[in-house]
Amino acid sequence: MPFIHLKTSIPGPKSQSLMQRRQAAVPRGPYNNTPIFAAKAEGALVTDVDGNVFVDFAGGIGAMNLGHANPQVVQAISEQAQKFTHTCYHVMAYEPYIALAEKLNEITPGKFAKKTMLANSGAEAVENAIKIARYASGRPGIITFEHAFHGRTMLAMSLTGKVKPYKYGFGPFLPEIYRIPYPYEYRWQSASRPIDWETGYGHIFDELFAGHVAPDKVAALIMEPVLGEGGFIVAPPAAVRTMAKICREHGIVFIADEVQTGFYRTGKAFAIEWSEVEPDMIIMAKSIASGLPLSAITGRAELMDAPHEGGLGGTYGGNPVACAAGLASIEEMQRLKLGERALNIGEYVHQRFSAIAAKSPKVGEARGVGAMRALEIVKDKISKMPDKESAQKIQQLCYQKGLLTLTAGTYSNIIRTLMPLVISSEQLAEGIEVLENAILSLAD
Repeated sequence: MPFIHLKTSIPGPKSQSLMQRRQAAVPRGPYNNTPIFAAKAEGALVTDVDGNVFVDFAGGIGAMNLGHANPQVVQAISEQAQKFTHTCYHVMAYEPYIALAEKLNEITPGKFAKKTMLANSGAEAVENAIKIARYASGRPGIITFEHAFHGRTMLAMSLTGKVKPYKYGFGPFLPEIYRIPYPYEYRWQSASRPIDWETGYGHIFDELFAGHVAPDKVAALIMEPVLGEGGFIVAPPAAVRTMAKICREHGIVFIADEVQTGFYRTGKAFAIEWSEVEPDMIIMAKSIASGLPLSAITGRAELMDAPHEGGLGGTYGGNPVACAAGLASIEEMQRLKLGERALNIGEYVHQRFSAIAAKSPKVGEARGVGAMRALEIVKDKISKMPDKESAQKIQQLCYQKGLLTLTAGTYSNIIRTLMPLVISSEQLAEGIEVLENAILSLAD
């Protein structure tokens, strides 16, 4: 029996009515990926206000690895909310903040003493990680990457490598940020031959340090082990190890941004583990609390302790209800062995995506790791010219047939998968079928 159930055309009349209200009351800046309004969700299924049921391959942009409305998380939220919803951690502290910090210190990579600070969003975590690195090192410079996405606040936006829609019109941006190429193998200049990531990245850093910034003026390097908004580009482990080695040699703090990759999306608790690198700091958000506003920075204890008292914080950071959701989410992810499930999902999606790529002239590459998979949509396989228009059409065809998807990439030409890891095999297959039909219809 199919899980997708469409009662109306998409968008339905109630969604259309709500969209009219939205346009009258809300500015255009907060973009809507689809013209559909949710009414309820469970697991990997979302029901809209018109009663249409969708398979969810978007997962709240990676915030729902554990799925919608997990009973244990809902219970934890309810129980904490009945006790108290807010005191401000800096005014009157509470145990859930401490317990979650202890748990994150335990599960994040690194065999060294760690401490954790909690915040509200991925961008806020990025900002605080950079503050900590600059304070601890006494240096101003930050190394970031082409195609990176680190958030929409001013510092996070300055680190981000895509102009439209994230940076356009919002400058000037912050200084002392130095951008280098990401190891994007599909579009790497020498991708026609084997790439020596140790030598190749060594030369890039040599040029950076010779022509742009001295290494002793660099506080941190921040990278996503797999680009999220940048297009689900997987950094080769050898490249990540090279970066980490160079950082160690020059006393540069290595920061792993795991906002989208964390909590078993790639098959491991954190994607940086695939390279066997232990970052000095790791940034987390999204699925940490099953969609509640919560983020975290976990790092070496001596780094995290560097800023003076009162130098870090915020009114809502580590809200007790969000902390309760975070603890319950991590426990459920571990109990359900979502890392193993992500690998199983990934293997199936890889096989299906490889077959789609072989059939469609529009698919330049199928790539990813674990359940973090993507298709790069191009005008043709020879030129590799990005095809944003086709990617947008695929997304539209999908939601009209009951599948929620997302695009990504600097050129907005990537179809990415962020389905909840609790998705059933039958729901997964049904969603892939809708996606395949949408892609192949463009080649007709």
